[in-house]
Amino acid sequence: MDEVAAAIADPVRRSILVMLREERLSAGQVAERFAISRPAVSRHLRVLRASGLVRAELAGRQRFYTLDPEPLAELATWLAAFGRPSGWEQRFDALETEVYRTRRERRPAGPAQETKENTA
Repeated sequence: MDEVAAAIADPVRRSILVMLREERLSAGQVAERFAISRPAVSRHLRVLRASGLVRAELAGRQRFYTLDPEPLAELATWLAAFGRPSGWEQRFDALETEVYRTRRERRPAGPAQETKENTA
């Protein structure tokens, strides 16, 4: 998880991940989209490969990169523990509370209550 967090800490690497989310790209295609040198882009791709976030596939003399989102799952799970429940979760919790309260109010009080209702 530490390698993944370190890999996504850099804005260039995050941009590369967004690009690879959409399509498989060669190292040259990735480098064309940045105003930094090709060796710098190669270093960023190497970090992403080492963290497991991208996979490299050799096709002839070209190396194609694809996103592997699996390593992000552990990080996302860890981060989710720090988030507050969404508005919907709070509403569902309130609804659940109301349902249980209503059920309690509708329950017969006991045998004497049942007898009165049956005779009426």
